[in-house]
Amino acid sequence: MFLDRFYSLKDGRVTITALQASRFAKEIAGDFNPIHDPDARRFCVPGDLLFAVVLSRFGLSANMTFQFRSLLGDGVALEFREPTEGTIEVCDENGKVYLEVTRSGANTRDETVIEDFTRCYVAASGKNFPHTLQPLMESKGVMFNPDRPMVMYESMSLALDTLDAAGPELELHNADLEANGKRGNVTLEYRLLSDGKPVGEVAKRLVLGGLRPYSPDAMAGVLEEFYRLKARGADYGSNA
Repeated sequence: MFLDRFYSLKDGRVTITALQASRFAKEIAGDFNPIHDPDARRFCVPGDLLFAVVLSRFGLSANMTFQFRSLLGDGVALEFREPTEGTIEVCDENGKVYLEVTRSGANTRDETVIEDFTRCYVAASGKNFPHTLQPLMESKGVMFNPDRPMVMYESMSLALDTLDAAGPELELHNADLEANGKRGNVTLEYRLLSDGKPVGEVAKRLVLGGLRPYSPDAMAGVLEEFYRLKARGADYGSNA
């Protein structure tokens, strides 16, 4: 699988280093959120990488919901448990749960199907910022802390009409931001398309931290830093 270089497997446990997580974020997701940098003070593994590892190990089901319970740090040995039918828990050896998954319906283990869907899903996530979130925040008159931009997954869900969609693509059809004090709750809803026809629905819920009034100048600085990191990541990828 294309994920093999982004995690390690030993004695049945999965381990993701900060470097592996950062490479996945930049190379596969196009995600340059500073929280995924190996030297970040509050480093965490991208939710999309945990999502991808679950699909690679358990297959893609017609209906799935992913609830993120805790931020995952560098080098934690993870166990993937099935406490009940249709439920998966990703936890450490002490039982701390980082991700809960529920699933139902038909399931496929076809590696090509899973990789195509994973790449499609993760590519859409890479467009969250700035393509979707920046205009959304501007329209609501709020933004995250420009000095410590915090964008985290709360949950993901998918409902698929078919498991063998050819050339899958995600099309954003609704985006909303609800401000609640310093916390912003974002809902993104997508249609899954195959040959231009809808074959399923996907939803993501994100949390923005440190909300404050929108500042064009402050956001310009965030965007400048984002594109600087993106250019550096492209150079890194070409030399890797």
